[in-house]
Amino acid sequence: MELRQLEYFIAIAETGAFSRAALRLSVGQPILSRQIRALEQELGTELYYRTGRGIVLTEAGKILEQHARGVLETTAGAKRAIGALGSAPTGKVTIGMPPSVGAVLTAPIVHQFRAQFPRVSLGVMEGFSGHVLEWLTTGRIDVAVLYNAPRVSTLIADALVTDELFLLGPAADPAGVGGEQVVGARLAEIPLILPSRPHGLRVLVDDFLARAGLSPNVQVEIDAMASTLSLVENGIGYTVLSYSCVHPLIEAARIRKWSIVEPTMTRTLVVATSTQRPVTKAARALVGFVRRHVDALVTAGRWNPRP
Repeated sequence: MELRQLEYFIAIAETGAFSRAALRLSVGQPILSRQIRALEQELGTELYYRTGRGIVLTEAGKILEQHARGVLETTAGAKRAIGALGSAPTGKVTIGMPPSVGAVLTAPIVHQFRAQFPRVSLGVMEGFSGHVLEWLTTGRIDVAVLYNAPRVSTLIADALVTDELFLLGPAADPAGVGGEQVVGARLAEIPLILPSRPHGLRVLVDDFLARAGLSPNVQVEIDAMASTLSLVENGIGYTVLSYSCVHPLIEAARIRKWSIVEPTMTRTLVVATSTQRPVTKAARALVGFVRRHVDALVTAGRWNPRP
């Protein structure tokens, strides 16, 4: 069974006559008849009923039509994808990321990536890492940036950076943390503002303290980073976040940071695609852009503070 035979078969089914199909395909009718006869012999059954008004599909022909259309559509998609390799990225690509990462990456992606690849339509979605992972596996997004991705066969994940987490608090330090470092166990005493479970950050903090037989002193649960930082700045409590997403607030002395020690608290940021769907040239370009931009932020001391 050849692709050409399937193309001929579909053309005859759509036009209802060998003569009209021959005109559409720009081939001689004898060639068309010969190819269909060979296809029927290979399958061991007739595919058309010949009537006075043209042809109609037999039961076997209807079954073949369903499969033939799928084969031809898949083949056409493969040709388009391969043909796109040699040209500039086009089409639509959607990226998902947590809000803490979006605070750092969304603006440069929207401005710089679109300027570099003007023929790509860009979509950005923000959500918890668990939601971002679900969007990727269900095909709602093409590229995911998330923390601590699971090791599963359907995920292609490349580490971007080991992200250190810091205690962040009001500039006046009402809890009297003092110094520049805080022992991890003290997070069980300091009044914290954290997201609720199953937010990945909350799970990380809970597990971090549970290893010492402790639990965090959570005074307020908020699943919104902007609101959390506003409360911290206004002296309501402390929180735990990456340096990258609060760098401007720290530089402006609107909030303070403390390194968490004994032990440090870290998580791994990855960029991921799914093996369940083809990775387009636009998606590959976006993955490369994210990696280069994060590397530049790390080099500039904007992701983790310089020692």
